[in-house]
Amino acid sequence: MSNPPSGSGDIFDVRRIRRLVELMNEHELGEIELRDGDVRIRLRKHQEPVITTYEPRAPVAAGPIESRGAAQTSAAPKSEEHLAVIKSPMVGTFFISPSPEAPPFIKVGDHVGPESPVCIIEAMKVFNEIPAEIAGQIVAVLVENGAPVEFGQPLFKVNTRQ
Repeated sequence: MSNPPSGSGDIFDVRRIRRLVELMNEHELGEIELRDGDVRIRLRKHQEPVITTYEPRAPVAAGPIESRGAAQTSAAPKSEEHLAVIKSPMVGTFFISPSPEAPPFIKVGDHVGPESPVCIIEAMKVFNEIPAEIAGQIVAVLVENGAPVEFGQPLFKVNTRQ
């Protein structure tokens, strides 16, 4: 993208925002975030909410560590009504950890909050950290590390009742 004319370095310039929206539509992106020092702009297409209610809960210690293997699952709760799904907000490549040698952001049994990062989705050489956007305990990882994902594809199952 070209630099704004001198003297108009406003990141919230309507022309600049329109161009970002055009790029999002052109490349079928669900979200775009730009940062320049302390200034940040995040554009997100309207999405269906994953869960409609949120009840804050006190943090709980994570369960025992499980092995790092293929997609992990655990026994589903007796009632499926308290399960929510974290879906991919964009098309890209799914990564469970910030780098190949780093531990995963989360694993089955971990508790997450709305701001907790759960994975990275790489789209067009941009690595997008994906927040949980809900609170609960991870009960299933539904995607293999390094696998391609589609917009709206289920990534994790979360038990929202603790």
